[in-house]
Amino acid sequence: MAEKNIFPTKGNLIMVKNSLELAKQGYELMDKKRNILIRELMNLNEEAKAIQSEINETFTNAYEALQQANIEVGIHYVQEISHAVPIETSVRIKTRSIMGTEIPKVEYTPDEAGPSYGFYSTRESVDRAREGFLKVKELTIKLSMVENAAYRLAMNIRKTQKRANALKNITIPTYTALVKDISNALEEKEREEFTRLKVIKRNMNKKKAQEAG
Repeated sequence: MAEKNIFPTKGNLIMVKNSLELAKQGYELMDKKRNILIRELMNLNEEAKAIQSEINETFTNAYEALQQANIEVGIHYVQEISHAVPIETSVRIKTRSIMGTEIPKVEYTPDEAGPSYGFYSTRESVDRAREGFLKVKELTIKLSMVENAAYRLAMNIRKTQKRANALKNITIPTYTALVKDISNALEEKEREEFTRLKVIKRNMNKKKAQEAG
């Protein structure tokens, strides 16, 4: 932050002007960064809505298939099948950067292995339920990545907005006022110096005239 009582010299005027220019450039960069992050956030929000809608539909269909499976093969048998489902270990979390914001990137490899039960002992409803809930899991993993990314972007937007506001409302006006004050002070000093030299010259001319006379 600039000092308000800075001594009015040409050197300080140049320094303050440079600081003002840097502050303006900083604000422009912050403003561009904020706009880019906002666009990314809006895209993520739209993506999250679409994924959530797909999850709701897929879950509804999967649950209906599960209910049908409970009726056709029995709840206890369905529970036995569920206990045989392996624990998910294929999820990997990496990061990518958007304008300095670290965004999680979830890598998920669906299990290509077949179901953990025999086709001969089940009905189609069990298969549909299994496929549906696998899809729900995959979509939920994707949604968590998108929502986490949106949260981090929102936090960065808030920080960027705060810095941009500080530059726009505090730093830039302060340096602008300093440039004006120092310029006015230097102009006043120049006028005073000009007046002083003019008086000295007039007195010297008067003295020469007296000596000549």
